[in-house]
Amino acid sequence: MHRLHRDPVPPTGLSQYHHGRDPWSNTSPDERAAIWEKLNAMQGNRCAYCEGPISEDNRHIEHFRQRGRYPQGTFEWHNLFGSCNRLGTCGNHKDKCGTYPHQNLIKPDEEDPEEFLFFTPDGTIHPRANLQPNEQHRAKETIRILALDGALNQIRRSEVAGYIQTAETFAEMAETFSEDEWLPLLQEEIDQTAHLPFATAIRHVLTRQS
Repeated sequence: MHRLHRDPVPPTGLSQYHHGRDPWSNTSPDERAAIWEKLNAMQGNRCAYCEGPISEDNRHIEHFRQRGRYPQGTFEWHNLFGSCNRLGTCGNHKDKCGTYPHQNLIKPDEEDPEEFLFFTPDGTIHPRANLQPNEQHRAKETIRILALDGALNQIRRSEVAGYIQTAETFAEMAETFSEDEWLPLLQEEIDQTAHLPFATAIRHVLTRQS
């Protein structure tokens, strides 16, 4: 997960629907395409939760607060994300993991998940150290509710493997050269990977976060 920046202007046609009167299934293909256009602009064709790649055949429009528990959010633009369809993770897992206070889940368009979570070179995800107790609980609950630590670990491990040696090279440069010499090169590497799936995990490996 990483910080997302949402266009405050809702997609075309969404405002004409109202919960209690219209079911979600009433939205037309063109209206859903307009929603996806906005979601892809915000997420970069990646899952809002795991950052894995999504395409038309492996994605769904995700209600952050589920329709069954928060029907008034069915057509709220700020309640919609794009999720992958990977079984047992992300939106699919969230909707099947039981009830929980919605405030426990980190909302990536309102908060920076990287203040709560970090990724390791072995593909795992952990709460950051020195969080306040409530923040620690929310970090753990976000990992649990979205099943971010489990089947995704092997996928992330494969994605970041090629950057471990690069990180070690930059660490050696930091011991030998001034920051002005190596830091721009590291930032260039980060910028070049920012659009990739699992970019946050890659960046955390490159910057050796913990």
